[in-house]
Amino acid sequence: MVDGVIREARSRMGKSVEATRNEFMTVRTGRANPHMLDRIHVDYYGASTPLNQLATISAPEPRMLAVTPYDKSVMKEIERSIAESELGLTPSNDGNVLRLSIPELNEERRKEIVRIVRNLAEEGRVAIRNIRRDCIQDVKNAQKAGDLSEDDARKAEGRIQGVTDDHIGQVDEALAAKEAEILEV
Repeated sequence: MVDGVIREARSRMGKSVEATRNEFMTVRTGRANPHMLDRIHVDYYGASTPLNQLATISAPEPRMLAVTPYDKSVMKEIERSIAESELGLTPSNDGNVLRLSIPELNEERRKEIVRIVRNLAEEGRVAIRNIRRDCIQDVKNAQKAGDLSEDDARKAEGRIQGVTDDHIGQVDEALAAKEAEILEV
């Protein structure tokens, strides 16, 4: 029973770490990364649709993104959505492709982006702690039902805490790497 709870904790916490890393990829750094546009949604015939479902996004140069819509009639909506996003990018439209030049980040903007990334990391840590709480509650319920002794319940809680610490460490490592990438000049 305890091994099943620990397996479930590892699985769910691993998914939380992966989700946090994916969120980090959507944050703008000094380099062009197609994932920067993952959060952008476009009003496509009355439905809010993710940009990556309406266009091909590529990075032909280190400081440029190219957005090629599948349907040219949605070009203006894509352009408007990118311009209104918090990324601070201005699209250049040539009729077929939107080009996004990624400017150098100034020191103030870098610090602001680091704050955003730290908030994303904290959200990931909170998600992991919530999973820990749920798993410990499962152990306590098993103890109350008589399926586990008090000693076994304490050992299980210790193992769950170890798994939690490991996954929070992974989030912290990803945060440190992302901060270094953002602050790199």
